Amino acid sequence: MPLVAILAGDGIGPEVTAEARRVLEALDLGIDFEEGLVGGAGYRGAGHPLPPATLDLAKRADGVLFGAVGDPACDALERAMRPEQAILGLRKELGLFANLRPATLFEGLEDAAALRPDVARDIDMVILRELTGDVYFGEKGLRTTGEGLRQGYDVMAYDEAEVRRIAIVGFEMAMRRKKRLHSVDKANVLETSQLWRDVVNEVATGYPEVALIHMYADNAAMQLVRHPGQFDVMVTGNMFGDILSDLASMCVGSIGMLPSAALREWAGACGLYEPIHGSAPDIAGQGKANPCAAILSAAMLLRHSLDMPEPADRIETAVAAAIAGGARTPDLGGTLSTSAMGDAVLAGLA
Repeated sequence: MPLVAILAGDGIGPEVTAEARRVLEALDLGIDFEEGLVGGAGYRGAGHPLPPATLDLAKRADGVLFGAVGDPACDALERAMRPEQAILGLRKELGLFANLRPATLFEGLEDAAALRPDVARDIDMVILRELTGDVYFGEKGLRTTGEGLRQGYDVMAYDEAEVRRIAIVGFEMAMRRKKRLHSVDKANVLETSQLWRDVVNEVATGYPEVALIHMYADNAAMQLVRHPGQFDVMVTGNMFGDILSDLASMCVGSIGMLPSAALREWAGACGLYEPIHGSAPDIAGQGKANPCAAILSAAMLLRHSLDMPEPADRIETAVAAAIAGGARTPDLGGTLSTSAMGDAVLAGLA
């Protein structure tokens, strides 16, 4: 019997993961669920943002459904104890290097998108973000310059093996879709990006059917707003992927609609699945959060870690049906509560 770890975390995390769990339970797939503390909740409950018991649970699980971490009450803690270290630790300990972030405009949300409806309607893409390298994991610190000024530094670094493995995932994904891959970098100014581009070109020789397009990160941001329909699969580094995927979320209506998967293998291994939004402490506990991203993340868990594509399709179809039927949380211009939106998705399952 498969085990799914529920790590709800902070802020709106518990609210949205509760709705995702409700949807999974309604499918009656024989899944066991076990909850663990993480983030600020982990620090308060067990003295660490990623308690040993939670890490053990994640390693035992077949898939991890994650909510969000981030708590203003923890901002004064030393960096190692802050809630955000939990997600970084899980990625590292589970070897999760490939972050899949699909962005699709659901029918009925054309007017909610930040772009003109005729432009937004063409969005159907996946941003593939490398997850365990770049400035997020490079050497960092504070030092004093020769002039006595405080200076912060963060080292951006990738080795060729790290680039090659994420590039292979990108090309494999492109082969399953429209055979078009955009690789995003800043090779005009960064040596790290020049290596990235060189290695991606090397991998491309093994995928002659895939059209490879290189694009600078600043141009990619502009093109996402100008002509997003040109993108199908986009592969990029950790920092650029973080920024571009959030930009893509507003192109399709709301950050509350975008799920994600963090994987170490394309299928059949434990992955971590989470909405791309944060903990949103300003609305936590008010029933205003959109649970769709968490619910769609649960669908990705079924597809990639549990090899259950049919129920995953059912969830995605149910979300689309709820949206098409007019179900809207406040971020989409509606008035439905978090649980009421969950009810609308459950109705779509029927």
